[in-house]
Formats: sequence, structure tokens, C-alpha cells
Amino acid sequence: MTVESTLVKVDADLRSGRIPLARQRLRGLVVSYPADLTARRRLAEVYRLYGEPAEAGRWTYLDEERDPDETAAFEARYGDPLHRMAAVAWRGPEESAPTAAARARLAVLREAAALHLGHPVDWRPLPEPLPHDGRPDGQEDSGRLFCAALATVGALLAGFAVLGVVTFVGWWF
Repeated sequence: MTVESTLVKVDADLRSGRIPLARQRLRGLVVSYPADLTARRRLAEVYRLYGEPAEAGRWTYLDEERDPDETAAFEARYGDPLHRMAAVAWRGPEESAPTAAARARLAVLREAAALHLGHPVDWRPLPEPLPHDGRPDGQEDSGRLFCAALATVGALLAGFAVLGVVTFVGWWF
């Protein structure tokens, strides 16, 4: 599927109120075509619909005209430069960026990450970053909830087992 045909589907999704599907399509475009600034801008627009300035700033980080408040929110959420490098989802050398502004921002970000780590870094694929709270973006804390529920059920079953043993012993003695 081409970028253009996917963007047509995104427009149809947005008109129909299927914002999550539009976001999913745009994320796929950005992953497949990281140098396509149009896909990044459109993804930022979707995150603005959600009221997510940090994510809007993330996807417009390479734009010449980006919103300073969104950029600040992005930088605050992804505190260190290495996390920001991963968050912008860039692949390949900075020289392949489509604009001078994007190339300059990628270079500054890479240099800041190298300074932060104390050794050179490059734009190899980095793992998806975790926001400041340590959880993947938008993911509920379902793992802890599941474990708590499982522990509660286990405690109840153990209590019933003890009650059964006490009752059984009481019948025989």
C-alpha cells in the first residue's frame, strides 16, 4: 500500500470518527517511512485530537515549524536524549533526512545522546522508548492488577482448604 493511498484511508477514518484506526495507520506509515514528514505531521494532528501535546511534539520534532510547547512536553516526557532518539523513530543516517532542519535536529539529538552516554551513538534501531512513568505509551498497569487478583484468589482457595481440613478433622475426632 502506498503512502498516498494510506493517507486517503486515514482521511476516511477521521471523517468517520475512527481516530484509533487512523492513528494505527499513521504509526505504521512512520515506521515504514521514517523520513516522510507528512506522515509524522498527520500523526501529530491525531495526537492533538487526543489532547496529547507530548506525542504531538514527538512526531513534529523534525519539522521546521514545530510548536514550542509540544516540543517541551515531548522533551519532558522523554527526559534523556537517548530516549528521545528512540522516540523519534528515525532509521538511517541524518543525511537522509528530507530537510536541513530535520538533519540538524537529528544531529543535535545524536550528539546530546553521545554526550549523555559518554561514547558515540548512531541511528541504529533503538527499542521503543518508555515514557517517564516506565510503562509503554497508553498501556494500563494490567500486569500488576492481574497478579493482585491471582494472589487474592489463591489466598481464598488456601483459606477454604484450611477450613475444609479443620472441618474434616472435627468430624473424625
